[in-house]
Amino acid sequence: MTKGQMEAKISEIVSKFEIEYMGRGPKTIKTYIINDMIIVRLTGFLSPSEQKLTDNPQGIELFKKVRTSLFEGGRGYLETLIMDFIDVAIVSTHSDISTKTGEKIIVITVDKNLEEITK
Repeated sequence: MTKGQMEAKISEIVSKFEIEYMGRGPKTIKTYIINDMIIVRLTGFLSPSEQKLTDNPQGIELFKKVRTSLFEGGRGYLETLIMDFIDVAIVSTHSDISTKTGEKIIVITVDKNLEEITK
C-alpha cells in the first residue's frame, strides 16, 4: 500500500467515526502521515446550531467542553478502527477545534514509523 492510499483510507475511517459517533461528517478531510504521526484535518463539520453557539465566549467554552467530552468518550472506538486497518499500537490521540475557522485537527502518534512501511 502506498502512503497516499493509507492516508486516503485513514480519512475514510475518521470520516466514518465522525458520522457514526459524533453525528456529522466533515465537508473535507485530509490525512497526512509524517513518520510516526497521523495528522487529520477536517473542515466544515460544524452544524448550523454549533456555529451559532460559538458566536460568544460562553458558547465557545460550552461547545469545546461538549465536543471534547464526546471525542474523549469515542477515542477508543476511533483508535480501534485505525488499529484494525494498520498493525500499530496507538501511543496517543489529540484533538482540537478552531471555532474561528470551523477546522478540527486530530493528531495520532503510533509505535512505528508509518513512512517506512508504505511505499
